[in-house]
Amino acid sequence: MHPTRSARGLRAWLFAATLMAAASAPWAQPLASARPEELGFSAERLDRVGQWLESEVAAKRIPGAVVMVVRNGRVAYGRSVGQQDPASPRPMGRDSIFRIYSMTKPIVSVAAMMMVEEGKLLLEAPVSRYIPSFANLKVGIEKTDASGAVSLELVPMRRQMTVQDLLRHTSGLTYGFFGNSLVKKAYLDARVGADDLNTADFVEKLATLPLHYQPGSTWDYSYSTDVLGRVLEVASGQSLESLLRARLFTPLGMKDTSFYVPEPARQARIAEPLADDRSIGAGAAFNDPRVVRKFESGGGGLVSTADDYSRFLLMMANGGTLDGRRYLSPKTVEYMTSDHLGTAVATTPLYLPGAGYGFGLGFAVRKVTGEAPYLAAAGEYNWGGAGGTYMWVDPKNNMFVVFMMQSPKQRVPYRSILRNMVYGAMER
Repeated sequence: MHPTRSARGLRAWLFAATLMAAASAPWAQPLASARPEELGFSAERLDRVGQWLESEVAAKRIPGAVVMVVRNGRVAYGRSVGQQDPASPRPMGRDSIFRIYSMTKPIVSVAAMMMVEEGKLLLEAPVSRYIPSFANLKVGIEKTDASGAVSLELVPMRRQMTVQDLLRHTSGLTYGFFGNSLVKKAYLDARVGADDLNTADFVEKLATLPLHYQPGSTWDYSYSTDVLGRVLEVASGQSLESLLRARLFTPLGMKDTSFYVPEPARQARIAEPLADDRSIGAGAAFNDPRVVRKFESGGGGLVSTADDYSRFLLMMANGGTLDGRRYLSPKTVEYMTSDHLGTAVATTPLYLPGAGYGFGLGFAVRKVTGEAPYLAAAGEYNWGGAGGTYMWVDPKNNMFVVFMMQSPKQRVPYRSILRNMVYGAMER
């Protein structure tokens, strides 16, 4: 065997072996590993993933990354490459802590559906039942006069947004940091997210701004899950952090998943991007999770590790159960990971799920095996974060993948490359 390839194989084996040896809490059973061939992969082809990532590190496109490929509940491939922080020699590790941004959304969505199962939350309920200021929002409609000047007309909602709208991004809310419209400009002018408001006050600030679309009419990526986080606080009587910790983080053994990282020991494990790769959109730069703020963003505030997120995904891949504890019914998991848009909901040129995909409750959902310009099977569901993190679950092949890096510039192209390499390594 080639000595370099042998060394890479040893590092991958050691990565998987440490997964088996590192139970972080009495309830946390570590993911077992197996040889790639036992799980239907070519070891040589899977190793292309590590070779590619090493070449990207050498080209200084990214500081480093962590990838885990899990099939049939066992780790087929795990690698960490490069540096955790380009300003430090510390190598990237499986315990490195990443800003996962919008990969927060699936976690909050699962917590919401746990409360739905308990009768504490209704999907068809208007959001105003939990947040009264959302009862009389206005929708901003752009009008162009004879001179070509564009103005914003505010019109009533045809119907109120519902909890289901929040989960599937059909609420009419938007984000201001990508795209170009007068409503998005209003978000930027209002400095949404810039002030250190608590979650309740943040949502009240959103209620003073116009909606981008009529509720239920259009999929638009938005602060919907942040509002959902506030709905969960009202419905449960707990802060979002407390709720997530009690329902998911502690029982799943997700010890490094949190909104902020105030502890010096954990701060030493925070992954950082390259100095010229810190912008996630207009007026939005990488946050510093070391600084504890009042806002607990259900749409993008969590940090996590590859190990932690793999625990969450293994529970989902198992139909809502892990280590003998049930979190969701398999029917609820199936419902969440089905398309909730159909033909009645419009999409925009900025439709992030892409061709071949619908959207469920917290996840993009692949409707057909074709159409998308990268490999996966129908029924696969996924989401990613603005900082470069990504995951997908493929029920047909009983597989999920967790990919952690901090690089907004590379977040989109790397996703396709990684997918094609992983599926290209499958032999059955």
